[in-house]
Amino acid sequence: MKTQNHIPTTKVARASQFVKAGVKVGGNYLKHYGKKLLDPERTKEELHKDNATDIYNALSELKGSALKMAQMLSMDRNILPRAYVDQFAMSQYSAPPLSGPLVVKMFRTYFGKSPQQIYDRFEMEAVNAASIGQVHQAWKNGKKLAVKVQYPGVADSVSSDLRIAKPLAIRLLNLNEKDINRYMGEVESKLLEETDYELELNRSIYISKQCASIPNLVFPNYYPELSSKRILTMDWLDGFHLKDFLKMNPSQEIRNRIGQALWDFYNFQIHDLKQVHADPHPGNFLMRTDGTMGVIDFGCVKVIPDFFYDNYFRLINFDTLDDDQTTLGIFRNLEFIVPEDSPKEQAFFVDLFKKMIVLLGKPFETQTFDFGDNSYFDTVYAFAEELANVEELKNSKVARGSQHGLYINRTYFGLYSMLNELKARVITHKPDWLVSNKLRLEMQKTA
Repeated sequence: MKTQNHIPTTKVARASQFVKAGVKVGGNYLKHYGKKLLDPERTKEELHKDNATDIYNALSELKGSALKMAQMLSMDRNILPRAYVDQFAMSQYSAPPLSGPLVVKMFRTYFGKSPQQIYDRFEMEAVNAASIGQVHQAWKNGKKLAVKVQYPGVADSVSSDLRIAKPLAIRLLNLNEKDINRYMGEVESKLLEETDYELELNRSIYISKQCASIPNLVFPNYYPELSSKRILTMDWLDGFHLKDFLKMNPSQEIRNRIGQALWDFYNFQIHDLKQVHADPHPGNFLMRTDGTMGVIDFGCVKVIPDFFYDNYFRLINFDTLDDDQTTLGIFRNLEFIVPEDSPKEQAFFVDLFKKMIVLLGKPFETQTFDFGDNSYFDTVYAFAEELANVEELKNSKVARGSQHGLYINRTYFGLYSMLNELKARVITHKPDWLVSNKLRLEMQKTA
């Protein structure tokens, strides 16, 4: 794989990359419409493919929040044309890696030593590279390790990158500027947290310890003495990312087992820990043919405020939706309904968001749910497309929904998407082990 010897770190250099991407996109549009004059039947597939390639190449060189945005967008099959989804999905675990000299420079900055002086053996070629950092294999005291090295300058460029990228996102995705501004602070805070490997280390140790009882999940040990603010060392876990795992044609039993582990993992974090691994894309999980799965990244964790949790999950109980006054109060608390709404607008949005909740809450309605049911997902994507064209939402004076819902909704969407790709059938109500795990947590609190 081609390595990268330099990452633009100044605001001017990084802004230039966004400008170049914008110019290329403009050129692709001119090329497309020129060809369309000769061939009126020509579709936009080639245009989307060219734009996706050019934008991804520019973001890949920038790394960090710019590439993370592409990764987040690749999880949403409805917002982007397929060409963008396929191209941006590469940012999950196959971005161009840093060259050896830059890796050594990072170690000398944070440890005062080269990686060869710290580990018994260190592979200079990265085994995978994603948006915030890349992973190397290393060995120490007979243990095989995974060493995550953050790209230089990523943490310092988060805020400026988001400001620079906003116009491109508005143009490319046809998004409303007020919607982007509404959630920019939440995205920025999470991206800044992801660049803090000391925070990730502490969260990784805590959450993996609390989730250790969940069947079929495997977590690495972490090594504080071999970690720093920009370098993180943990045990190496073997396994396959989702696409490679599915190529092995696993049985339905194995798919269900891994799907159940995924569901239980998220269910326990959300409802018992009130903090959740909010980055459920395939690059963060390693699946195995025996039905077990490794979890390897806790960089993005959303702590769920009690007020938001209490309101959000009351809606999953569909009996709540039968009580109009209670539902209206919750919708106001979650900012689906705002004080500026006229009675007509209020009635419209209540009806719209009720439909959304019933549709997205279907997995909670029964004891088990078949996430391999493509007809369900076709309905979800069709509804999302319908939402994107609702004039009342486009013309709304404010963005709808609490900023806390951004990462919770993203978490559920990513979870549903992975379970759909697995074609897994899972028990969606709490199994016995989860009840006993909750009792264990309560005993720890009172001890």
